Amino acid sequence: MNDGGLLVAVPAIILGGLAGAGSLRRAWRGKANKALWRWLGLTLIAATLLWPAWVLGPARGPFLAVSLLSVTALGLVASGYTHRPARAARGARKGLAPEPAERAPSLWRTTLRWSLAGPIGMIAAMALGISYTVWAPGAIQTRLLIGGLIVPLAWGSAMAWTLADNRILRAAAVLSGTAIAGFGAAMLKGLT
Repeated sequence: MNDGGLLVAVPAIILGGLAGAGSLRRAWRGKANKALWRWLGLTLIAATLLWPAWVLGPARGPFLAVSLLSVTALGLVASGYTHRPARAARGARKGLAPEPAERAPSLWRTTLRWSLAGPIGMIAAMALGISYTVWAPGAIQTRLLIGGLIVPLAWGSAMAWTLADNRILRAAAVLSGTAIAGFGAAMLKGLT
């Protein structure tokens, strides 16, 4: 492969991405011929993703096509951005959970919420990571790495959920159940 193929492929991928994303955008916004524009957009995107494999090679072509196509489509979507002024504040809706400042404070709820966001959430996250490490297929190094990466993500999710959810006892039951089930599953098999 020479640089001449690259100089031809890059503009063609960008133009194909713009045409495909523009067709899909027209199908989304238009009233008539939605199926035609959708079909045309998906066909253009598929062709733009596939043909660079023959021009640039089976590894370099699709990689470059996916990279440029996504950036091009994002640019097209961002070009339609409009700034709208904020509306006046609405009254609190009954279906939404109250903000943390609106909750009635009590010592036991505060302590339980702190415990769930901190140590209990961490234990549940560790249970998920260890259970994944024990049960997932693959090399032990890969399982340990992914299991270790699951722990902070699950802990952060547990923190966000317990601090945002107004039903604290439900969060306590789910996190405790997750910890028991995760460690139980890990002990059931063992690290082999």
